[in-house]
Amino acid sequence: MRRLLWPALACALLTGCSADPECTAIGTPVGVSVHVKGPLAGRAAAASMEVCWDGACKRAHVELMPSTRPGKESCSGDTCSVTAVPDGGKHAFGDVPGLPDRPVRVRLRLLGADQAPILDRRLDVTPRLRYPNGPDCGAGGPNAVLTVDGAGLVTSS
Repeated sequence: MRRLLWPALACALLTGCSADPECTAIGTPVGVSVHVKGPLAGRAAAASMEVCWDGACKRAHVELMPSTRPGKESCSGDTCSVTAVPDGGKHAFGDVPGLPDRPVRVRLRLLGADQAPILDRRLDVTPRLRYPNGPDCGAGGPNAVLTVDGAGLVTSS
């Protein structure tokens, strides 16, 4: 009976062991993403963002770019490709060095071609830590995502 117990115990102990996780040097952008949906995106030519916490504010440079979605797939032999098709939206990312993973106040302004504001919103947002290699490799940094619908409603995630 003892001969059977030791191998079984050794197997049970070894199954609890695992190798260290594979962690790469991939980073996580620290800041706030903005996604603007149509038709408001069609009127937005520029954006500005200010993020405040602990009594201080930081301006983030944000440059609106056209958003795309996957288009038609075409294949030739073993190779396939998909073209990017504009989806009527725009997106941007504002770097915010030192952004904490706790509530902050964000002011987002969208400006028309004449630089007149077409949207000016303030909202409380909680940036979340992101784990680009999974939770076993540690956090890469906090960021938040703002989505502006076509009517100007801003939500965060």
